[in-house]
Amino acid sequence: MTGTGGSLPRRVHVGYALGSLVTGAFGTVPGLLLLPYLTDTLGVAAGVAALLVLLPKAWDVLVNPVAGRISDRTRSRWGARRPYLLGGGLALAALFASIFAAPFGAGPAAGAYVAVAFLATATAFAFFQVPYVAMPAELTDDPAERTRLMSWRIALLALAILVSGAVAPAVVTGGGDGVPGHRWMGLFVAGLIVSGTVGAFLGTRSAPLGAVGESEPSLRAQLAVAGRNRPFRLLLVCFVVQSAGVATVLAGVKYFADQVLRDPQTGPTLLFACFVGPALLVMPLWTRVGARVGKRASLVAASLLFAAGALALVASPALPAAGVYAVVALIGVGYAGQQVFALAMLPDCIAYDTARTGRRQAGVFTGLWTAGETFGLALGPGIYGLVLQLSGYVSSSTGVAATQPATARLGVLLGFTVLPALLVAVPVLLLRGYDLTAARLAAVTRPAGVPAARVPTDPLTPDEKGATSR
Repeated sequence: MTGTGGSLPRRVHVGYALGSLVTGAFGTVPGLLLLPYLTDTLGVAAGVAALLVLLPKAWDVLVNPVAGRISDRTRSRWGARRPYLLGGGLALAALFASIFAAPFGAGPAAGAYVAVAFLATATAFAFFQVPYVAMPAELTDDPAERTRLMSWRIALLALAILVSGAVAPAVVTGGGDGVPGHRWMGLFVAGLIVSGTVGAFLGTRSAPLGAVGESEPSLRAQLAVAGRNRPFRLLLVCFVVQSAGVATVLAGVKYFADQVLRDPQTGPTLLFACFVGPALLVMPLWTRVGARVGKRASLVAASLLFAAGALALVASPALPAAGVYAVVALIGVGYAGQQVFALAMLPDCIAYDTARTGRRQAGVFTGLWTAGETFGLALGPGIYGLVLQLSGYVSSSTGVAATQPATARLGVLLGFTVLPALLVAVPVLLLRGYDLTAARLAAVTRPAGVPAARVPTDPLTPDEKGATSR
């Protein structure tokens, strides 16, 4: 079955987007709650906790390309990708709940258990995420339709992040805080993952999956393939560093609510609602911006908006709570655009490589992409935990944050503001070399005999305006 150049059925848009319940929940909750769980419930020192959060996900740098290569080679009646959506997703749900089971109580043994459980969970996630991200390049050959598909995905992703990120802390509180509260939270998130897994698997059962071709035999060969694709290489490095910046915000939410806002009960939920909520409203606006100025320029603008808002939060101790939440909402607007345009540019890079080389290797590129993204999302909490350690953060095994010295409170603030601003803003300099415009992509992918005059000049076509409302 081959990909289509026309519009995909709405049920495929929705079905594919439901997979964002899986990626959103796993991409959000560990980054939000795992570091505080280790430092304030299990009594693990901040520096050690940073390593326990970083290393299991760093493992995915090796596992994700392997998952991509395996799915590239899979042949089944469900296609190359969908078997992994189901198997990887269900395994992920069970393993996620196990992270917060705490069979050893608090202390070093508990920390070691979390590291092992998190490693297994990250491995299962790789076998869901890599095939999932590979699918758009095979569902359709139309760049406009791919962006439309991404708009649905990002809208559902924003909803998944909002639900999981805002509700998970409330479940911890409602479950009694400490170990019992985190156990209930693990089961809640596992339920979200199961829902997204089944929805994506069933929703894409009639999708016109494209042909999956050759796969490189080793990680070194995959890196060589990616290295020859300059647009992909630049976009990947930019997105990985920016993912680390976004992850520092996630890692710092609970600490920021505790130590700066002095609102440990409702602060994390409100911060998350303000950060992710705008994405549900501004996606059509970002689509129009992209249609006018192009994907690359829109990604730069969104990134700078994110960074400006993060820097403004340095003044949080002097601002009223309402002012802080308003600035966080501004950051959320930038985050929405940064995500949608980076993910819309990825399938273009894959299509460009296919046209340039004649080989379909979506799994190679998405394997490297998700490996990089996963590493960035792990690096953020790792860096934030290191900042806490250096600033003298005091851990606790009571389920409630200990009283912190002034230096630790300053570390909480700077790690939540200046650090993510730099990590999101600086990498956009790389995009000066990204030259995969719509005209260039169409020129290398159009069939023989199609006049060049029919090649669109805008990276987003006029039909994509308002794509998220269709």
